[in-house]
Amino acid sequence: MATATPSLPRIEASGLEDVVAATTRLSDVDGDNGRLVLAGSPVEDVAGTLSFEQAIGLLWHGSIPTPSEATRIREALGEAREAAYERIPELGDALALPDAMDALRAAMGHLAVRANEDPFTEALRITAATAVFAAAWARSPAPLRPDPRLGHAADYLRMVTGHPAAPPAVAALDAYLVTVVDHGMNASTFAARVVASTASDTVSAVVAAIGALKGRLHGGAPGPVLDMLDAIGEPAAAHAWMTSALARGERIMGMGHRVYRVRDPRAFVLERAVARLEAAEGSASSAGRRLHLARAVENEAVAVLTARHPDRPLKANVEFYTAILLEAIGLPRTLFTPTFAASRVFGWCAHVNEQRAVGRLIRPKSRYVDAPPRV
Repeated sequence: MATATPSLPRIEASGLEDVVAATTRLSDVDGDNGRLVLAGSPVEDVAGTLSFEQAIGLLWHGSIPTPSEATRIREALGEAREAAYERIPELGDALALPDAMDALRAAMGHLAVRANEDPFTEALRITAATAVFAAAWARSPAPLRPDPRLGHAADYLRMVTGHPAAPPAVAALDAYLVTVVDHGMNASTFAARVVASTASDTVSAVVAAIGALKGRLHGGAPGPVLDMLDAIGEPAAAHAWMTSALARGERIMGMGHRVYRVRDPRAFVLERAVARLEAAEGSASSAGRRLHLARAVENEAVAVLTARHPDRPLKANVEFYTAILLEAIGLPRTLFTPTFAASRVFGWCAHVNEQRAVGRLIRPKSRYVDAPPRV
C-alpha cells in the first residue's frame, strides 16, 4: 500500500541562511544597507574605474596592481586565450550543444589539470578559457581566434560580435565584468568551495560552479528582463502590464534579491555604466531608449510591488541593468549567463584558493525525519 510522502519540518537556517560557512577577504555583502565591497573597495569605486585585469589583480593580491603589473596580467590573459583557442578542436561536440551553459560546462571539463601550477596562473588560464569557449559557442562552427594584444573585455566582445569593439562598449563591458567578479557566498561560489574542500582540482570546482550558475534562481534572469521590456514597449504601459502579470502569478523579472533588502548596489553601478554608454552614443541610440524605458519600468515595479508587499522590499537587482548593458554592447541574450560566468569564474578560482588554505572538508549535517511505517 502506497503511503504519502511526509512533509518535512522547516529547520533553523533553512537554505543555510545567515550561516557563516567561511572567512574571506575577497568580498563583503551587506544586504541591509546595500553595500558590496571587493577586496576592501566599494564596488561603485572600482567598477567603471578599473579594467577587469586591474580588478582581478586587486581581488587576488589585495591591492590595485601597478601599471606594469596590470600589463603583465593583460599579457598573461592574452596568451591564455590563445592557448584555450588551440584546445577547441579537442572539445568534440561540446560547443555544438544547443544550450550555452551546457556547452560551457562541457567545454570547461576538457581543461587539463596541471600539477604544481601556480594558483594565480591557473586562475588566469581558466578565466581566459571561459571567455574563449563562451565566445566560440556564440560563433560556432566558425569561432574567431583571440587577439592577445587586446584587453580581455575588448577581445571577448570582438570574438563574440565579429568586429572590433568601440571604446565605450569596451568600457561598459569592463564595468560589468568588474561588478560581478565576486559576491560573497553565493550558490555557485559555495558549490566551488565545497568541491575544493574535498581536495579536488580547480577545474572540477569551476565545472560544479557553472552547474549551479545555470539554475534559473541564480544566474538565469537577465534575458527575461528584456522579454519583459519588449512586452511592455513604452513607459505608459508599465503599470497595466505589471498588474496583469502579478494577477497571473508571475514574477517581475530583475526585482528582488535573496540578500539585499534595498536596491542592489550593482544595479546602480550598471545603470551608471549604461548611462555613460548613452552619453557616448546619444539619447536617441538603442542604449538610450532602453535606459529610458528601463528606468520607468523599474520605478513602476517598485511602486506596484511596494503596494502589494509593503513588508517585503523588492528592489532592482543586478540582473535588471545587466540585461540593458549586455544588449547595448551587442551580446545575444543566449550569451548573458555565460558572460556572467566569464567574470565570476575568477572569483570562483580565488575562493578555491582560499578554501585550499583552510584544508577542511565542508560537511554539514542533515536532520533525519522518521519515515512512516510500511504497511
